[in-house]
Amino acid sequence: MQPKILLVDDREDNLLSIESILEPNGYHFVKARSGREALKILLTEFDFAMILMDVKMPNLNGFETASLIYERDKLKHIPTIFITANNFGDENMYKGYQAGAVDYIFKPINPDVLRAKVTVLVDLYQKTHKLKVQEQKLIAINRSLENEVKERIASEEKVKQLNQELLVNIERLQSVNKELDRFAFMASHDLQEPLRKIRLFANKLFVKYKDVVDDGGKADFERIQKSAEHMQSLIRDILTFSKISEDMQEFTSTDITSTIKDILTELDDEIKTKQAQITLDKLPMLHGNPGLIRLLFHNLINNALKYSKTNVPPEISIRVDNQTNGQHAGDIPQKYCRILVQDNGMGFDQKYAEEVFGMFKRLHTEVKLEGTGIGLALCKKIAEHHKGHISALSKTGEGSTFIVSLPIESKEEFQRERSPVVTASL
Repeated sequence: MQPKILLVDDREDNLLSIESILEPNGYHFVKARSGREALKILLTEFDFAMILMDVKMPNLNGFETASLIYERDKLKHIPTIFITANNFGDENMYKGYQAGAVDYIFKPINPDVLRAKVTVLVDLYQKTHKLKVQEQKLIAINRSLENEVKERIASEEKVKQLNQELLVNIERLQSVNKELDRFAFMASHDLQEPLRKIRLFANKLFVKYKDVVDDGGKADFERIQKSAEHMQSLIRDILTFSKISEDMQEFTSTDITSTIKDILTELDDEIKTKQAQITLDKLPMLHGNPGLIRLLFHNLINNALKYSKTNVPPEISIRVDNQTNGQHAGDIPQKYCRILVQDNGMGFDQKYAEEVFGMFKRLHTEVKLEGTGIGLALCKKIAEHHKGHISALSKTGEGSTFIVSLPIESKEEFQRERSPVVTASL
């Protein structure tokens, strides 16, 4: 539905000027050449998104016309912007707002300002219209529910039957929840095995027919393999993210330094290929899930290598910075170990510092890099399951710093307070 705008001005050239400025936006215009004509139009039409009205008009000026318009309840929702060549003092400006104005536009009209103000009000009108439509739907649904409740109350036997059905549904939900807990184990075979076969047989076909197919066929085989690899990575990452263990896994004293050294050994080929320089400080022992801690730092270091700048050797620093956070039950300070993973890579705009931890969020979509977009979301979830948190500081073209804050607590505190944790599949 085209938003309707009522244009009120005693001069035809002014009406045409405003219409020509706003016409590209696809509005429907209704024009009135006096305040009385505007009131006459509004007797039968009141679905206007807004009114643009000149202040200085014969007989009824803009203020008087607006006052009469807003006497009708059906018209009170229509916002009015006054157009005037005069820069009113505060008293007259107040008079205009009292008459119903939401804003002023001064002549000569700045087209950009006019379009911007009209766009805001029209957008508000459209959203309000949608809310009203939704309200009507909710009213209808509520009415239907009320009738249903009345029918159920009228029949005691039916209420008992519904209660019995509810108990059955609860049992089913409990059963479904248990099945979902086992889904991670089943899915790793049921979903990944067909993909492994696709890769296996695609490779067999390629070996068998590589001397027969042309370059285009070979490229298709390669696309099949890459798509299957990407799907396997995606399934594995989603399972790792969503799998929650019923058994409370043991948190043990974890040597973070040793864990990161193992990760660097695993990524040695990538480090050498990119000629990366990595500085690792001595990090403290922390109480946590070793597998999850390893996965967290593996993702951060791998990201630092992956999102390095072209032809610039990556420089990655992993260091510790302890701080104390006084917010703790019983006013007992809770200490956090802050581990910083800093790089000199592509970086990103700081305004996306929260979004980067969302599922499937990838900021550098213009760069062809492998990945599923789940790595940082997994890091966030692992940190939170350790009752910690993760944040990022970054600037486009100047690298990023990821700050992992993990609590320093005793084994007893972890066993008493921690929630179920993600089970890492490494």
